[in-house]
Amino acid sequence: MANTARFLWQRLESYHGLIYFVPEADQHYTALGLDPGMMGYFASRSAAMGPVPAEVVIATFYNFEPSRIRALVPLAWQRTTAQALWQARVAAADAALTRLLGSRLQSPDIAEAAALLRELVGECAPEGRPLFAGHLAQAWPDEPHLALWQAITLLREYRGDGHIAALTVEAVSGIEALVIHGATGSVPPAVLQATRGWSNEAWAAAVERLQARNWLDDDGALTPAGHQHRNRVEQYTDELAAAPWRRLTEAQVTWLGELGKELTGAIVAAGTFPHR
Repeated sequence: MANTARFLWQRLESYHGLIYFVPEADQHYTALGLDPGMMGYFASRSAAMGPVPAEVVIATFYNFEPSRIRALVPLAWQRTTAQALWQARVAAADAALTRLLGSRLQSPDIAEAAALLRELVGECAPEGRPLFAGHLAQAWPDEPHLALWQAITLLREYRGDGHIAALTVEAVSGIEALVIHGATGSVPPAVLQATRGWSNEAWAAAVERLQARNWLDDDGALTPAGHQHRNRVEQYTDELAAAPWRRLTEAQVTWLGELGKELTGAIVAAGTFPHR
């Protein structure tokens, strides 16, 4: 089931992840008084946990430069409430999904997938999963396409909380995890550094620490030991994410995979995500 967890995460992720990139998000957050950009991201994603202090966001988001969060999160809670921001986030997801997928969202298979994934969410234990637990406390939307979005969001945060646990076991900090991710070649290191707000000095220091562990070579590429570390983290992550998927039949896995491929393919093809 670890492979199933990874397969369906890859197929379904973009249906949730669009909320971090679509213009509808900033439109709804700025209407509440937030600044466009990272303030809305930090506050809207953490809003499910309530008006938490910046340190909680630093801990649960893991790989962002802390001073950036300390500057933006308290200010966000001065301007709006966590509940208002959560509602704005759902409204933004509704607007974006409707724009991108239109009448496809009215098909019976959307409601069927939402019901199935909601059942899978019920298989997830919240212990040690703070972002998942916060989202679990929110009311489910009535609309099937939004219930599907919320279910995928919950399963993604469940996986993400487990990923942080895996990194902690490996004694890898947030910035070090980004450096390793960049070394795989899947995302340019400069993009990871810029979007997470790290200085050149902090990034270089993280590279040096990983070179001292023999995980990066002199050119910043992963060494065999670095690849082994990366593989361990991904294996731990898949295993920690596997619980809700165990009840699925092979036919259900195939069906969800094909549905996810269709929906997220349309979302990606619309240019929703930069660098993809």
